[in-house]
Parts: sequence; structure tokens; C-alpha cells
Amino acid sequence: MTDTHPATPSIAERTRRVDAGGAVVAAHFLGDVAAFALGDETLLLVPPDGEERRIVAHGGAILASACDDARVVTGGDDGKVMATGRDGASTVIATDPKRRWIDHVALGPDGAVAWSAGKQAFVRTGKADMREFEAPSSVGGLVFAPKGFRLAVSHYNGATLWFPNAPNATPEFLAWKGSHLAVTFSPDGRFLVTAMQEPTLHGWRVVDGRHMRMAGYAAKVRALSWSTGGKWLASSGSDQLVLWPFAGKDGPMGKEPRLLAPTDKRVVAVACHPTQDVVAVGYENGLVLLVRIDDGAEIVASKPGGAAASALAWNAAGANLAFGCGDGQAGVLKL
Repeated sequence: MTDTHPATPSIAERTRRVDAGGAVVAAHFLGDVAAFALGDETLLLVPPDGEERRIVAHGGAILASACDDARVVTGGDDGKVMATGRDGASTVIATDPKRRWIDHVALGPDGAVAWSAGKQAFVRTGKADMREFEAPSSVGGLVFAPKGFRLAVSHYNGATLWFPNAPNATPEFLAWKGSHLAVTFSPDGRFLVTAMQEPTLHGWRVVDGRHMRMAGYAAKVRALSWSTGGKWLASSGSDQLVLWPFAGKDGPMGKEPRLLAPTDKRVVAVACHPTQDVVAVGYENGLVLLVRIDDGAEIVASKPGGAAASALAWNAAGANLAFGCGDGQAGVLKL
């Protein structure tokens, strides 16, 4: 069991504590400015020096968010897709004509933005051209491929690879029974992985559609993150950090995951360091650990506080870690 007592090395004293004032549902970085999306309509911007800023981005709850270092794009239950820059200025990207909830958002190449409402997925290109795709069922997740202009849309019974700029091309359907939610491409684009409604992951090798089933979780997997270079896929859903190997041509097929940082509490958030083989791991009691993949060494980044860790994010340089909890407690750790 992980030792969270004083004997465990800690750098928690380096943290700038933040009272977000509401449940933190996501964390991002706009350059060196930490951006926390709250469960209401608010974005909280925390610069490294200076005062915090609260931005009312929506007329209702923020349901989804994504960030490309220059802007945070959010989807709300007011039917709007908004973009907010580090200066706090917000602009409307789109408004759903039926004012449906914007369930998911994703950012792509050359300024492209994708979002979904119900069964429909939309893409606005960097040139402001609009594209639309109707999934077989409600969209469970969206992600752009790391290469080319392709969007993966997860849904019931599988996922679809859609080329928004090729209207005559037939979308590629990757089938597997069940409800597919969060979806992610490996950094090299060779694998697509979804988190399912039941406690399991499912994946496909994109080139030939070969299946990969990653099971053994105690709960639904809600957080996924790729290590630098895509060697490992970190995941929540267990009482320890679960890392699936993806370095070989077959990914995790026929292989066991690496299990690190066990505790008596469940892992609920993960975020891999952008340049080092280190994972920030958040637990349901608010504990945040930094875990080194090679040897499993642990450092306490934030001590247990009661509410679950709900959001983790590194800045691009990997020098700062933002974290937030369901009770509104948050912080920015400077390494």
C-alpha cells in the first residue's frame, strides 16, 4: 500500500493553493496561466503572478472543455461552444440551433474545433467551414487523429473514423458491442482506444481493425493519458495506477499492464508528464502523487483532503501541475 505519511517524499509545500469556489471539472494551461473549468458557468484563470480572474463563459453549466495552449474551448448546457483566451476574452464559436447540450468538444489541426450534441457531431475548420456527421447513437466522445484531418467519434457499438474534408468518403466503422465513451488516439495514430460503460477499455489497431480488450478494472475508466512517446497508456478505474504497454506493433495484445502506486482508495484522475516518464495520479480522497514509471517511485504533490481529485493538467514545459477537486479546492504545483 502506498505510504502517504511524512516518510513519503513530498513537494506539496510548493503549491499555490486556490479556492475555486465550485467543483473543478477540468484543468488546462494557457501558456503559464492555469485555467480551471468549474461545474457552473465559470472559468477560473490563475496566472503565475497576479490575481485570479473569473470568466463567465456560459449561461449554464460547463459540460466539456479542451485546450490548445492558446484558448480553452468549452461546451455548455446553454447550447454554446465558446473559446476563451489567456486574456479572459470569450467569443462564441457556435450556438446549437435547438439549444441542445454540448456534450463533447475536441481541438484539431489548423484551428479546427469539433463538438457534439446528441447524435450529431460538428466540425468547424480553421477557415470557418462547417461539417456535420450523424452517429448511429448519442456521441460518447470525440478526438482528432494526431496526423491528417480525421475525427474519431465513439458511440454505441463502436467508433467511427470520419474525414470532415472528404464528403464523398465513407466513414470507417470500428465495431464492438457495448457503449463506448471517452476515446483517444495513440500519439503515433496507430491505435484507437475507448473507455466503455462497463469497467473495461477496448481498442483497435487502426491499420487493420484488430481488437484489443483491456479488462480487470474495479470501476468505469474515466481518465486516460498517454506517456511521452506513447509507450504507455495510463488509466484510472482501479485502486492503483494501471499502465498498458503500447510500444510494440501489437500494443497491449497478449501483455499484462504495469500496476503502480497502490492505495486503499480508487484512482480517479491521471495526467502524464509531457517530456518525462512520470504520471500525476489523483485519488478519490484528494491525494495526488507523482509516480515514476520506470521504478514506481512516488512523491506527494497534494495531501489527502477529503473530496476526490477531479482534474489534473501539466503545462507544455512540464514545469507546473494544476489540480482540482470536487469540493472546489485546487492548486498549481511548481516543480
